[in-house]
Amino acid sequence: MVEVNQSPFRCRSRAPKMAIAAALLVMALACGDRNTYAPPPPPKVTVSQPLKKPVTDYLEFTGNAVALNTVQLRARVEGFLEKVLFQDGDPVKKGQLLFLIQQDTYKAQLQKAEASVLAEKAQLEHASTEFARYSRLVKQDAAAQTDVDRWHYERDSRRAAVIAAEAQVILAKLNLSYTQVTAPFNGRMGRHLKDPGALVGGGEKTLLAEINQIDPIYVYFSINEQDLLRVRGKKPDTAEEARKNKHPVDVGLADDTGYPYHGFLDFAGISLSPTTGTLMLRAIVPNRDTVILPGLFARVRAPLAEEKEALLVPETAIGYDQIGPFVRVVNDKNVVERRGVKLGNQVDNHRVVLEGLQGEEWVVVAGLMRAIPGRPVTPERSAAQPGPGSAKTPGPNAAPRKAAS
Repeated sequence: MVEVNQSPFRCRSRAPKMAIAAALLVMALACGDRNTYAPPPPPKVTVSQPLKKPVTDYLEFTGNAVALNTVQLRARVEGFLEKVLFQDGDPVKKGQLLFLIQQDTYKAQLQKAEASVLAEKAQLEHASTEFARYSRLVKQDAAAQTDVDRWHYERDSRRAAVIAAEAQVILAKLNLSYTQVTAPFNGRMGRHLKDPGALVGGGEKTLLAEINQIDPIYVYFSINEQDLLRVRGKKPDTAEEARKNKHPVDVGLADDTGYPYHGFLDFAGISLSPTTGTLMLRAIVPNRDTVILPGLFARVRAPLAEEKEALLVPETAIGYDQIGPFVRVVNDKNVVERRGVKLGNQVDNHRVVLEGLQGEEWVVVAGLMRAIPGRPVTPERSAAQPGPGSAKTPGPNAAPRKAAS
């Protein structure tokens, strides 16, 4: 047999072909496992439909509290102040004694006036007796007519003197009563301005203290011309009707939640201010706990009419831009839309929407930063207000969010 030897050149030529095949296989496998870019899903937002609820339309104002009565207590007679019978800031009752001025002088003046009355009455009695006696004597030709006329004059003069003396008694009693300064009404005292031992009433009516009546209390505020015409209507109430139909008013202080104090209107100005175009109004509000102090600013809310159905959205769902207030609405394609609205009054943490919504829209109430108008979102219905089950109210293409277990 002839032995055929393989050439070494032939073996070396086969090796590059196998290397190329292995490289092609690796490239094919790599191409099959290539990473592809997948866009992120639309962001999730929480939506709910506007709340339908009967509400009352209100007008809101800013007012100022003023005491019902304010009196400056002054010394009406001269003397040394003996006693101050209250603590600064105390509540006091009508007729309560507050200051006592030295009384000795005025008691003596009263006794002197009463003595003058007795003396004048004695003089009157003597003149009356003499006039009667001389009137009998003149009839007997035992006395002259001039004597009768003189005693007639004396009698009438003494009558006038008695009346004058009695008037002096009244004045003396009045001056004596002025030594006791009492509260003219139920109220609250300010600080005393004179201390015991000070001379008061000397040449002037010395100011002793100030007292305020703050239960009830007045709240003054102003209404502009447009709101006034809206409230009054074409036929304003007469004075008698206004007194009979007391218009309710709610009042709250700066740190109050809502309007915890309730009163009614009791006065309206007779003309608008030509400079501001506003009319002054006044409400009277019970203030049993004396929480409302004179001078405090107050928030005032006055109802316009009876309750009516309205649409409300959470205050946090409302945005504002240069055009005005708006809400973000998710349409049936799960795309966010900007919806301009006209807002009404605030009711708790919601706002009344007067225009812009029909009530069937799905409004974004959470995730507002992710709800960009014109872009798709993944809406989830609010657990607090699930969507209605009726077929006539289609919502966003998303199932209601389940509560966490």
